[in-house]
Amino acid sequence: MATAIDDIRFAPAPPEDGPIPTGRDWRTAWAALKKLLANGDDTVQVFRIMRALNGDTSQKNYRKLLDQPGGGRLAYRRLELSRKFADRAWLESLPDGSVGAHYRAFLDRTGFSAQGLADISYADSDGWRDMEHPYAWFGRRERDIHDIWHVLTGYTAEEHLGEACLVAFSYAQTGGLGWAFIAGGAALKSLRVTGERNFAAAVLEGYRHGKRAKWLSGEDYEQVMAEPLDAARRRLDIATPVKYFEARKRLAEQGLQGI
Repeated sequence: MATAIDDIRFAPAPPEDGPIPTGRDWRTAWAALKKLLANGDDTVQVFRIMRALNGDTSQKNYRKLLDQPGGGRLAYRRLELSRKFADRAWLESLPDGSVGAHYRAFLDRTGFSAQGLADISYADSDGWRDMEHPYAWFGRRERDIHDIWHVLTGYTAEEHLGEACLVAFSYAQTGGLGWAFIAGGAALKSLRVTGERNFAAAVLEGYRHGKRAKWLSGEDYEQVMAEPLDAARRRLDIATPVKYFEARKRLAEQGLQGI
């Protein structure tokens, strides 16, 4: 998910505490998907789709967090991960080979940042996601661990195939309909452009791997970041994305990484 900030309209001040929106807006989602498929780097559209379709996903997953071992402690602390992940001194303190060290390399390679992604998420938003509310906090947490999931799964963020596979993985993990909408749109576009099934097969593999893996949203990411990457993948049952690597190679051979 690209995190360059271009002509962003930042969200207004959060509204007063009240009912959290849970409806679905298919018209807005469809308009945003068309823009996203035309320009895969237009990350603002991703968050529009999430707002339009994910409904009560944050509420359901927050309640699930409370039932996980250690989940109550995480919810009680309400750590804002975008701030933690922006702490370069903390990142530099993490050992070589760790998830955090690979995340450092990811940031240096891509130029992305946790705060940049957070800023994009507030573009023309409805404002409630910045509220002091447990469901809003959990939504921010899901946003902030997206790039960590790139590291954990091995799906690169610099090309559209990697994003599509991680989106499918995220749907399996979270149940957020917006993720499924994006993954399906990306797979159909690839099939139409290339006439091959490699891309779609890799996306489907991403979904299956997400179903197989442990529930990553319930992890303590301060601890995860200090774990050796290979050990974390084994502990979390994150499988090697074989079909993704095959599809990536095939697209590169055809010069189609940018579809």
